[in-house]
Amino acid sequence: MEWFVLSGFLLVLIIPVLDIKDALVVHARRGERQAYRAIETPLSLCPALEDVAEGLRSVYPFPIFYVADLDAIATGTGDCSAALRLARLTPAPGVWLDAGFPSSESLAHAHALPGVAPVIGSESLTDAAFLTHFSAYPRAILSLDFQGEKFAGPEEVLARSDLWPSRVIVMTLARVGSETGPDFARLAEIKVRAGARQVVAAGGVRDAADLRKLEGMGISAALVATSIHNGTLTRESIAGMMERTDTVAQVR
Repeated sequence: MEWFVLSGFLLVLIIPVLDIKDALVVHARRGERQAYRAIETPLSLCPALEDVAEGLRSVYPFPIFYVADLDAIATGTGDCSAALRLARLTPAPGVWLDAGFPSSESLAHAHALPGVAPVIGSESLTDAAFLTHFSAYPRAILSLDFQGEKFAGPEEVLARSDLWPSRVIVMTLARVGSETGPDFARLAEIKVRAGARQVVAAGGVRDAADLRKLEGMGISAALVATSIHNGTLTRESIAGMMERTDTVAQVR
């Protein structure tokens, strides 16, 4: 399940992030995965995936979750079990799933699951040849991963914007969980190169002011976690961004 704006105001879609490590939701911070620990949040009594997802939905009925299965990314298994677990929620959310898809076959398997949009992280790619697969899988998403100023992945992936799919995530790992604000300069640069493609911000979103600035830049969506868990982004501020247009279509 995905959402897009047909007309009216630009809309920044807020997508909560669920990072999984050792089968539990963890608090991601600055891309230092070895230091990630099970999340402690007022929204859930335990760090189990379904419980944290339901806790996030107690703030707002989010239609989509972004799931980074760090175990699958590390091993390159393309494991889709996290998406299948979330599919049991009511209503079932759409899932943007990064699971370290190692091949076009694993990408095809994930793409065939209802409501799942497979995310291909540039950090998981060995060359730009994989980009040619996106034309066959229209729901698939490319994540351009950055660690500090360095691009995480083959430079050709960053250079070949002509092969990018219709949705591109700009993932600034050093800002994840840091509450330092999005990487506006890099987002602006990628937005120009992306042309008509949708650009998604990931890392550092602090509050509604950041979201309004992203909206003004034409950013389509923002991946958010910390500011929802700590209450900086309230139900009212989230609803204010998610419900600013009456003309939203639901597509599969």
